[in-house]
Amino acid sequence: MNRVVWPLTALLVIAGGIAHYAHAPVLVVFILACAGLIPLAGFMGRATESIAAHAGPRIGGLLSATFGNAVELIIGIFALRDGLTDLVKASITGSVIGNLLFVLGISFFVGGLRHPIQRFNIRAARSNASMLLLGICVAFLIPAIFTMQPAAGGMAVSGATAVMSLLIYCSGLLFALFTHREVFEYIEQAEQEEDPGHHWRLWPAVLVLLITTVLVSLESDWLVGTIEVVGRQFGWSDMFLGVVVVAIVGNAAEHASAVWMAWKNRMDLSLEIAVGSSLQVAMFVAPVLFFVSLMVGHPMPLVFSWPELVSMGTAVALVVVLMVDGESNWLEGAMAVGAYAVMAVGFYTLPA
Repeated sequence: MNRVVWPLTALLVIAGGIAHYAHAPVLVVFILACAGLIPLAGFMGRATESIAAHAGPRIGGLLSATFGNAVELIIGIFALRDGLTDLVKASITGSVIGNLLFVLGISFFVGGLRHPIQRFNIRAARSNASMLLLGICVAFLIPAIFTMQPAAGGMAVSGATAVMSLLIYCSGLLFALFTHREVFEYIEQAEQEEDPGHHWRLWPAVLVLLITTVLVSLESDWLVGTIEVVGRQFGWSDMFLGVVVVAIVGNAAEHASAVWMAWKNRMDLSLEIAVGSSLQVAMFVAPVLFFVSLMVGHPMPLVFSWPELVSMGTAVALVVVLMVDGESNWLEGAMAVGAYAVMAVGFYTLPA
């Protein structure tokens, strides 16, 4: 597979660069940038996993927690540089509902077609569910409520929210990697059961991570530079572009991994990818982007619109209900995907 994917990825990156610097039609640059980011994100994730496997469970866990959403973080930084704060917030929303409803739903559905009832670690599922509820309430809902008052300071509340979210996220890492590691040992055991050839050697993996990070930065710059024009051409709002387009492109590689794990009946790993990514976006990526927005001179208060808040709250509530019994089937997956489709259509209908 790599013999095909590597050359194809290189071809997409080169073609995207030529299109960008030759001032090709904006739509062509946009499509090539999106197409190039997807395999690059996959290689970045694979390299991170390989380095984590060599570094040991604790350091590896911290590394995975930091670089798990690196592509989305890089895209967000370039978008903030250009002042596209609404697009960045929409991409955060899209990542949360996309991972929880679309990715987890497809995983439940695909896995359920092959295995009628799939089971996962209910203790870890409940822990993730609690973190999700807390993360969404603290990171997104509370700032929106307090800034409803005319004299409320959106940036002050957002700053406190960002600091608290990062502290809770770090506490969650401490819980999972140090004080209560036994609760999550099933993940390490499942990873060790994978094909021994799954992980690359250490230094090649480090080199791949460095190269892909540079290439992802270039592709993200090209993507952000075209996204507003493409949105105007198709009549898409920043909300739809962020919630659906940018979120899917930035997380496509992770989506494929979660579905593949479900097909192999490794639901613990599938759940960890989908739910863990949503937690990371809400409690790590969003606060980091808030502080980046201050540094680049385009402040982005963590105050989301009510369609975004209702969508994220509904996604979390539905996933918590689906995870509470420690089992999944294809019908539950179909319900989650259906909910995501309705939300995507709703965001599409919002005015540009």
